Amino acid sequence: MDNFEFNKILGSILGTLLCLQAVNLAVGAIFSPIDPLKPGYEIAVPEHPAEGNQPAQPQTEEAIQTLLASADVSHGEEAANKCMTCHTFEKGGAKRTGPNLWGIVERPRASEPDFNYSEAMKSRRGKWTFEELNKFLAGPQMYIPGTAMTFSGITRARERADVIDYLRTLSDNPVPLPKAKEAPDSAADQGPAPNAH
Repeated sequence: MDNFEFNKILGSILGTLLCLQAVNLAVGAIFSPIDPLKPGYEIAVPEHPAEGNQPAQPQTEEAIQTLLASADVSHGEEAANKCMTCHTFEKGGAKRTGPNLWGIVERPRASEPDFNYSEAMKSRRGKWTFEELNKFLAGPQMYIPGTAMTFSGITRARERADVIDYLRTLSDNPVPLPKAKEAPDSAADQGPAPNAH
């Protein structure tokens, strides 16, 4: 190869590199990012909400006792099917990732023999009452941080009540349903009844 051919090849390579550099500079000038003054995103929040734009108050859930009074065991059994991956329900059933749930209502926590409970669950005292089951099933990780149960929870209170009522039936002697909390006596608020003549 003579010097002339070598110079043509070298010139082509250098020309290509110069063109790429020019394109890079042009693109950088057009699409240059703006560096923020401080890191993160600024979220504009008014200090005082405008009249009529008050934030909605969170809805209060009905008490579990009230929900259990009208719970549907068959719906609860159907909803509990998602739990069968980790739990068994029959008497003397095998342990899976989670303990057997036969007789869970009013059973002391972390009491299933030969099951390896998490330290978080073992440190929690008390029984699985209706109220405790309701709180736990709403969000296991939130209610008992560190529990090994990875289930995200049952967000709908009505569905939780159905599942809890189904779990209550899994016993030789099911625990009676709790009485619904009575509303304040409306007659007492209205004063004495008018005299009937």
